[in-house]
Amino acid sequence: MENFRLKVFRTVAKHLNFRKAAEELCLTQPAVTLQIKTLEQYLGVQLFDRSGARISLTSAGSVLLKYARNIEELESAALAALALLAGDQRGDLRIGASLTIAQYILPHLLGAFQQQHPQVRPHVTTCNTEQVLEALVARDVSVGFIEGPALRRDVHTETFLEDEIVLMVPPAHEWSERGFVEPAELKQERMIMRERGSGTRRVVEMALQKAGVQAKQLKLAMEFDSTEGIMTAVEAGLGIGFASLWSISKALQLGSLRVVPIHDVRITRPLRVAYARSQEPQGITLAFLHFLRSRHAVLSPIRSKIRPPSAHRT
Repeated sequence: MENFRLKVFRTVAKHLNFRKAAEELCLTQPAVTLQIKTLEQYLGVQLFDRSGARISLTSAGSVLLKYARNIEELESAALAALALLAGDQRGDLRIGASLTIAQYILPHLLGAFQQQHPQVRPHVTTCNTEQVLEALVARDVSVGFIEGPALRRDVHTETFLEDEIVLMVPPAHEWSERGFVEPAELKQERMIMRERGSGTRRVVEMALQKAGVQAKQLKLAMEFDSTEGIMTAVEAGLGIGFASLWSISKALQLGSLRVVPIHDVRITRPLRVAYARSQEPQGITLAFLHFLRSRHAVLSPIRSKIRPPSAHRT
């Protein structure tokens, strides 16, 4: 329904990169360039400034992008309304999700949701909490899943699940057989952490601060932008780290990692679903939110399977 050149324009504006836009659209880069040039000739204005090392939107491009996004939303609303008349939900569900949720929780949710709505096509973009929120406000995604607090007023959030963050060590570590460690002992160990901006890191630092351990007191050995990287580094004996209990279930079962409780510290966090306040959920997005609110049981059996027997208890 939507003019294809407008779709190409929106994609280039999203990435500000012709190559990345071509990859997303499954086109060649020259084909994307031709579509933009043809659109500029038709409108009689230049949409992108290509004079620098990186392209940017011109004033005309910024104006058009606002209307192009409105057209996209109107098309989605029209398709959703027609689908309701046909008794079904169909179309694209654009989701932004932080890493832990995208890798270990969201697949179970989407599988159950698609059983009810097989004509819905989820598109998941994985990034950290801050990037998810930016994508929501920019309308690149219609719903987001984040691990940390939103810390901004232009996004509405609601909790859909509680997560637990645990301290993990390699099996050969001297702490692996201890019942618990004191918070102050963490200052002496090489710490492997998620990158700044990660919801996991923010929650861990806040919990340790309450226990009397400041972030600057930790010996930060290295940072990773993924939980998998931290797990692999801990397994290799490069330090200790924190991760969601969801994400390390297989490693615990295989015995390549051990969970060590911290005395009087239990790190939990609400996992939240979010949407922009300026973009009221409707159609498929609204149906997905209703699904989340009504299907807590979808996640309960999974959580019981991944919780290691007494490994995390103090």
